[in-house]
Amino acid sequence: QDYSWEDHGFSLVNRLYSDIGHLLDEKFRRVGGLQSSAMAKRQGCEPSVFKRGIWNYIHCMFGIRYDDYDYAEVNHLLERMLKVYIKTVTCYPEKTNPEMFDRFWKQFKHSEKVHVNLLILEARMQAELLYALQAITQYMV
Repeated sequence: QDYSWEDHGFSLVNRLYSDIGHLLDEKFRRVGGLQSSAMAKRQGCEPSVFKRGIWNYIHCMFGIRYDDYDYAEVNHLLERMLKVYIKTVTCYPEKTNPEMFDRFWKQFKHSEKVHVNLLILEARMQAELLYALQAITQYMV
């Protein structure tokens, strides 16, 4: 809660290696900007709310929590099987297999499933970056 990409990570990355922060930020925003209205409609919410739920659920698994987000919303947005899939891909990617990919959310198109996987990978990358950057910040201080 005290260290976020927008407030701290972005500027530190740019200070250490110029312009990489802009590239990473664009990468995170692009994945967040992908169209996924069908997924969200099936869950009964706005696309941005659905994506933020996935992103924050992954960050929560890494111990990163945001004060301005109601984590009870995750249970309403993400059904149990999706949460199991997200946790497996996030924490144990080596246990992921094609059958698991096909089994989760059978009613969704492959493109929608790929979009969820991209969200998972980028949220995990950002969480790991935040830990590394926070350690660098503490070392510099």
